Amino acid sequence: MKANKMKKSEKLNLEDFMAGLVKRNPGETEFHQAVEEVAATVIPHINKNPVYLENQILERMTEPDRTIIFRVCWEDDTGKIRTNRGYRVQFNNSIGPYKGGLRFHHSVNLSILKFLGFEQTFKNSLTTLPMGAGKGGADFNPKGKSEREIMRFCQSFMTELSKHIGQNIDVPAGDIGVGAREISYMFGQYKRLKNEFTGTMTGKALEFGGSLIRKEATGYGAVYFMEEMLKHRGDSIEGKNCLVSGSGNVAQFAAQKIIQLGGKVLTLSDSSGFIYDPKGINEEKLNYIIDLKTNKRGRISEYAKKYKCTFHEGKRPWTIKADLAFPCATQNEIELKDAHHLVKGDIIAIAEGANMPTTNEAIEAIRKANIPFAPGKAANAGGVAVSGLEMTQNSIRLAWSREELEERLKNIMRDIHQQCVNYGTEKKQVDYVKGANIAGFVKVADAMVAYGAV
Repeated sequence: MKANKMKKSEKLNLEDFMAGLVKRNPGETEFHQAVEEVAATVIPHINKNPVYLENQILERMTEPDRTIIFRVCWEDDTGKIRTNRGYRVQFNNSIGPYKGGLRFHHSVNLSILKFLGFEQTFKNSLTTLPMGAGKGGADFNPKGKSEREIMRFCQSFMTELSKHIGQNIDVPAGDIGVGAREISYMFGQYKRLKNEFTGTMTGKALEFGGSLIRKEATGYGAVYFMEEMLKHRGDSIEGKNCLVSGSGNVAQFAAQKIIQLGGKVLTLSDSSGFIYDPKGINEEKLNYIIDLKTNKRGRISEYAKKYKCTFHEGKRPWTIKADLAFPCATQNEIELKDAHHLVKGDIIAIAEGANMPTTNEAIEAIRKANIPFAPGKAANAGGVAVSGLEMTQNSIRLAWSREELEERLKNIMRDIHQQCVNYGTEKKQVDYVKGANIAGFVKVADAMVAYGAV
């Protein structure tokens, strides 16, 4: 046996693997959490397939291709020079150009972006579209800034980022703090610098190459995935009481699709607490929330005053008894105690709309209770799927109709569900965490093996 070949007796061990990863990436707790959640289910599969061991695929897959960190200087409205830090983590381009959002928020750091980029590797793989994985952003918060300040920041940010992206290299999109306004400013600057009009960014306005249903796609996709989970068990969303957390883009459109499919939305939340409306949030009430959060920047408590329902200050909605749960707010919003509440409340299925909203300990408790649990890399892949469809439309200089795009989104979520079933079924039970992780891993891993040591 050649010296560079791993001995047959050698296997990957989760504890040893994580110890090495933590040592190489000290202090990056969010990244550690994301890797451990995947590694726990993927390592047994790797140990059964020596080609992945011999090529150190998991070790390579947890190391970004490159990490770009840069200074962003901009001028505020008083004429003062301000400085922020910008990032782009280009994680893996084995199956396509790097693809993933830009986040502008004061909490942005390397750990968060590496966790998001690592998750994106699996999420993009599951869509079956030719997209690699990346993530980026800055510790800049658009809230409280004037339009001109946001424009100046976005232009300065793109002046540096433009050196590292392109339609065949890296295609950024939006994320928290980066909506159509910020994308427009950045794309305009990119176009000016490069003197070209290409599909180098997604999430653009319809007037210059954007796609219909992009803003709805993540929320809609999570609900479509839940419908597939229930259908697999001979059930549906119709008539089910649903807990939805958050009140931003993902939560709003998850709620909208639940209502359209005949479910009843009982809760929504923001950082101040959650509202519980036992009568259900109908289309009229939801439109009020969309206007409140999108146009007026109001608090969810205002809904409780208007519609005379309960507002639970500083709390999360997981203590309310219901059938289905859709965590659509932020990372680690379902902790172990919340998982126990959901299990005791006879919840029958959970689909993550946000990125990593459930801690690893909570996921384990839910899985032990045999409650179908769809991780974000599968359930919230609808957003990046429609971003991928926007890339296609840009490439062929064609815009598809809303109906055609929604049908394509449904089919993609159906295909992702089937991949989870194929890789995660044991004794007629589907472990969606295992299924999503292995299905997402295999496609990227096989491409990496084919390329050799690169």
